[in-house]
Amino acid sequence: MFGLGLPELLVVFIILLVLFGARRIPELAAGLGQGIRTFKKALNEEPEQIDGQKRIEETSKAKML
Repeated sequence: MFGLGLPELLVVFIILLVLFGARRIPELAAGLGQGIRTFKKALNEEPEQIDGQKRIEETSKAKML
């Protein structure tokens, strides 16, 4: 996992604990998880602008016929 061993991960965790405090770490993790879920959901959905553009193109083609 990125070449990090247990001692390195412990050092990173201790630094995070000192910087943010024990109360803020769960809040940060929850916010990060929510952001990742939102990003994945956005990747799986079709953008509305593209869908709207397809409708405009279909309408203009129908008018030409």
